Amino acid sequence: MSEAFGTALRLLADLDPKLVEIVLLSLGVSLMAVAIATLLGLPLGAAIAVGRFPGRRTLIVILNALMGLPPVVVGLVIYLLLSRAGPLGALGILFTPAAMVIAQTVLILPIVAALSRQAIEDAWREYDEQLRSLGAGRVQAALTLLWDTRFSLLTTVLAGFGRAAAEVGAVMIVGGNIDGVTRVMTTTIALETSKGDLPLALGLGIILIAIILAVNAAAYLTKELAQRRYG
Repeated sequence: MSEAFGTALRLLADLDPKLVEIVLLSLGVSLMAVAIATLLGLPLGAAIAVGRFPGRRTLIVILNALMGLPPVVVGLVIYLLLSRAGPLGALGILFTPAAMVIAQTVLILPIVAALSRQAIEDAWREYDEQLRSLGAGRVQAALTLLWDTRFSLLTTVLAGFGRAAAEVGAVMIVGGNIDGVTRVMTTTIALETSKGDLPLALGLGIILIAIILAVNAAAYLTKELAQRRYG
């Protein structure tokens, strides 16, 4: 075990090309998924927060429930959609990074939408009368609250990134874990551990933990900065 750990540290120190390639692909896929989920999730969360329409409570319950989507189920559904016999098979993106981005987006979109909805709805309760007195409609109010809660929303986005970076089940199903093409940190750790190649798995594990810690630290510091600056 100590020998494997030492080899893992040497891989990190030498910036092993295979390790770097896997890390860069992982970050690229996760960042793209977070960007798409943010563009879709924040407006959706804001619309639900300030909107009043039939079925709103049911939609909130469903959105909150979707935060716990089983990754393997998401991977299976997307696999069926993107397979040759599926409705999106003509796209030919199964077992590519694009399929992995879709899987991660589906997983983190409910998280971004649900958490942003809660943050914006809390702010809406506080500033509802003030915004109405200024003549702001619901769309304008939603945009104002999106800006006002930007630090809380940034924390939400960082939480989504942490979820995406740690995902293994769905991306393995739709990506295929192909060496040099769709092999990311989590799937490589699972594969190399099963093969008994612990150094690479440990090296990637150290990097993954460091990324998750950095994301959580950034979220905490962002929240602290917002509270100190704006109260």
